[in-house]
Amino acid sequence: MYQLKTLYSSRWTQHLFAILSCTFTTIVTQPLRELVDLANIVMLFLLTVVIVAVWLGRKPAITASLFSIALFDFFFVPPLFSFSVNDAQYLITFAVMLMVALIIGHLTIGLRQNAIEASQREQQTRALYLLAQRLAGAVTVEQAILEVQKFVSIHQQLGLRVLIPAPNEVLVTPAGIQAALSATEMLVACSVFSSNQAIELADESPATLVLPLSGVMRPRGVMLVNAELDMLHQQRALMEAVASLLATALDRLHFVDVAEQNRMQIQAERLRSSILAALSHDVRTPLTVLYGLADTLTLPQQNFPESARETACAIRDQAIRLNNMVNNLLDMARLHAGQVQLRKEWQPIEEVIGASIKLSGADLQCHAVKVHLADGLPLVEFDAVLLERVFCNLLENAAKYSPPNTDIELSVSSDGTEAVITVCNAGEGFPKDKLMQVFEPFERGNAKSNVRGAGMGLAICRAVVEAHGGKIAASNPAGGGACIRFTLPLGEPPDIEPEKEGEA
Repeated sequence: MYQLKTLYSSRWTQHLFAILSCTFTTIVTQPLRELVDLANIVMLFLLTVVIVAVWLGRKPAITASLFSIALFDFFFVPPLFSFSVNDAQYLITFAVMLMVALIIGHLTIGLRQNAIEASQREQQTRALYLLAQRLAGAVTVEQAILEVQKFVSIHQQLGLRVLIPAPNEVLVTPAGIQAALSATEMLVACSVFSSNQAIELADESPATLVLPLSGVMRPRGVMLVNAELDMLHQQRALMEAVASLLATALDRLHFVDVAEQNRMQIQAERLRSSILAALSHDVRTPLTVLYGLADTLTLPQQNFPESARETACAIRDQAIRLNNMVNNLLDMARLHAGQVQLRKEWQPIEEVIGASIKLSGADLQCHAVKVHLADGLPLVEFDAVLLERVFCNLLENAAKYSPPNTDIELSVSSDGTEAVITVCNAGEGFPKDKLMQVFEPFERGNAKSNVRGAGMGLAICRAVVEAHGGKIAASNPAGGGACIRFTLPLGEPPDIEPEKEGEA
């Protein structure tokens, strides 16, 4: 009630001030009645209307226009001090004076309103610029959201809440920021996040505007703004600009995190490769000596007891195993450092398969390798030494993780653009959640397995295959076991001229 009385009091005061302004103009111009023309006095009354319109607004200006006509008629138009008019021409003067006063007042008020709106836009632009500066300096998501909430609460008296997606794509409030949402608001927020389209809830009080935080690659969350419906409509454009700034800040923080993680990962890989290379070179010489001494002890010329000879054989075998592991480490370090130069040649792939089976003879003592070659296999361009290492590692892995006396299936086919090679065994298969991780260095399918190994074989296979422009993947067939499938690009093999009879 008090506010209502104050409002009406303010309105009546404005009208009263308009009347007093016209009265003051009448008093000032009264001595000029005999000195200047009535047309000039009319200009002074019109000036008063313009001043009232600029200071007080539209309605007081109308009041000033009507009251100016009344005062001009009463004090300046004959007969004086009377509202009667002897000359009908003055009626035209009154009408024109009223129309001119109203038009001038309307134009003046429009200019005043435009000036006020321009000032507000300038203030909003300056505030958005300051907000953008603060968001550019934010180092965490929580800090960016708090800056936006502070901006909205200070400048617009609006309520604001922000939801961001968790790693499982569920919208949550940032850590340390409290935000209570109703079930309807949460459903609408999820819809806005998935559709990337703003939604307005006008049925509730206060109304809620849900805006998407649209990033460059994907949505970064949603922003909920609460206010009365009229205020919400007035400030929607500003809130959309704030949402855009916040989305840009969240995008920047995300890419900064990704860049930092990649930088740390690259540094870790470089450090690990350097350490592996250094250790491998330092270990190779004593390993060679150890293998030579152990092999010497196993010779028949040495008159050692059988137990000592068995111990020497075990030392020799473990030295060979350790030497293979060191070779794998060296290969992995070279491949990661990009120091391996591929020596590609056009050759049949079955020759490399045969050589690999022969080299892996010790590992395949309890397994039969069944090779299936498709008819009409073309020549393939590859580095025979590196691809031989791939086949050896795959056959060794298949033998280690297969029950004794089971077969290993190796098949080669062509789909016209790639050679497809598959190596399958009858083991337990890979863990379903590690089908991609098994190709990472030092990663083993089953970390608790008793099978010896360092987890480098498949990592080397992936590095070699990808260096050839192919792809490699692990799978578990429906019938059981495990399969490694990799591809090599075929390209355009050169034409081979047939041998002449004389040369044959």
